[in-house]
Amino acid sequence: MGDFVTLLSADGFSVVLPRNVALASPTLKAMLDEDAAFQEASSRTARLEYRGIILLKVAEYLAYKVQYADVAASDIREDFQSRIDPYIALELLTAADYLDI
Repeated sequence: MGDFVTLLSADGFSVVLPRNVALASPTLKAMLDEDAAFQEASSRTARLEYRGIILLKVAEYLAYKVQYADVAASDIREDFQSRIDPYIALELLTAADYLDI
């Protein structure tokens, strides 16, 4: 899959990421499903009502999730939790819940 999708934030920022990374979120996968009649699928753009910093962290986590998908948890040396700023933790949690990640 060589194509990309764009996530648009509520404050006007955009995050471009590989389609396979975005599809790691079941919510984004449903939104971007080419067989569905959603506008997001045809435009390859998903508008989410979160700040840009939140979408950036979501994209970072999705890439982390894809990178370590086939690795046993005991073999992962890098902890993603250390990358989360406490000031955005609650908002990030609501985004993660919505995106089912």
